[in-house]
Amino acid sequence: MNNKTFVITLVLVCSVRVSAQQIESAQPVSRQHRLMPVPAAIQFLDGRLKIDASFTVAVDGHTDARLEAGIYRASRRLEGRTGFEFLRAPASDSQTAKLLIQCSGPGSPVPSVKEDESYSLDVSEKQAVLKAGTAVGVLRGLETFLQLLEGDRQGWFIPSVSIQDKPRFPWRGLLIDVGRHFEPVEVMKRNLDGMAAVKLNVLHWHLTEDQGFRIESKRYPKLQQKGSDGLYYTQDQAREIIAYARDRGIRVLPEFDMPGHATSWLVGHPELGSAPGPYKIERKNGIFDPAFDPTREELYKFLEGFFTEVAQLFPDEYIHIGGDENEGHQWNNNTQIQAFMKAKGIKDNHALQAYFNQRVSKILRKLGKKMIGWDEILHPDLPKDTVIHSWRGPASLAEAARKGYDGILSSGYYIDLMYPAWQHYKVDPVGSDGTLSENELAHILGGEATMWGEWVSPETID
Repeated sequence: MNNKTFVITLVLVCSVRVSAQQIESAQPVSRQHRLMPVPAAIQFLDGRLKIDASFTVAVDGHTDARLEAGIYRASRRLEGRTGFEFLRAPASDSQTAKLLIQCSGPGSPVPSVKEDESYSLDVSEKQAVLKAGTAVGVLRGLETFLQLLEGDRQGWFIPSVSIQDKPRFPWRGLLIDVGRHFEPVEVMKRNLDGMAAVKLNVLHWHLTEDQGFRIESKRYPKLQQKGSDGLYYTQDQAREIIAYARDRGIRVLPEFDMPGHATSWLVGHPELGSAPGPYKIERKNGIFDPAFDPTREELYKFLEGFFTEVAQLFPDEYIHIGGDENEGHQWNNNTQIQAFMKAKGIKDNHALQAYFNQRVSKILRKLGKKMIGWDEILHPDLPKDTVIHSWRGPASLAEAARKGYDGILSSGYYIDLMYPAWQHYKVDPVGSDGTLSENELAHILGGEATMWGEWVSPETID
């Protein structure tokens, strides 16, 4: 073959290859990824979006302080991973920006279980386009964008991809127990950052336990003064954490455990207990006898005053009342309580706790709040707007759903037990029960991992 023929042949071969690549670039490709949680629909394409020092972000449509703060945080994290320094100001030209964000509106002013968290993300070799109906949807999409970052010898890049994503469950939580061991504000904040990274949207703040009362009450200051060893959150600190969570699209659900697990309440207010005081903060772990006396009218006046105060502090529509592991020993040994039960036709301690729950539910409903409690509170007389929190398993959750109650699952997600990750991934809130109807399945809102605090400290909780 002479040189002229060779050159012509080489040009033809290269042209065919380029044409093939152009055709191929529009085709789906098989690719491994590290996205967690896995999006509802994902399709990788051939190509990549180069990430270098010229990276900019433009916003088209709605913007607000929360959205801008989320973009700022994402850009700083991207800088930390790549080593580049990006332009801090928003890009003026949406056509040349590497990331274009299109947001339709702000969403709920207070994070809600009904929040629209859906988004789409389309990445080509020219630009990534993130679309969402709300600011929270944008925040979720930004986390996916950061997880997609890869690097090789050619540099940093985002693979070409088309993602349509929305959560399978609207309630995806993490319980942090600060009652048994107090966790400082900075620990709570870094856990909120971790939650946002994997799109968890509920911080369940377990604030009272036999070992400590961890929130300031200005109406009843003896609660924290005598029940906390000085380790509690001021109301200003609580507002700081709630605002920090809101900026990341996370609800803050407070829990005040009652009528059992109530020792720290009774240290400062023994008159609320089912046995004479004095009471002392528990120094060990376990299930203890101290419990509220549900026959005292003074108790409900006290709780109405307390919940009126905390309802103004915590904007979430739900308040968790605990309700677990009340074994009723003090109730059995109190002749006044036994006489009350006989006079009212209350047949056992479970029915007495149902009476207590009804009274508390009325207080919360009056304050515009909905009650949530552990699955022991399930009773035929329980108001239907109560959410059942199951720690005993999918079967009790399914039972609540059949009876018309919304519910969430924590059984199987006890991360304090240090089980391997695969064991948690096997658990599904719906479980293996195939008998639930479509309407009953809609009552299962999701689940919460539980970081119980018996054996954790600020150094080990992560």
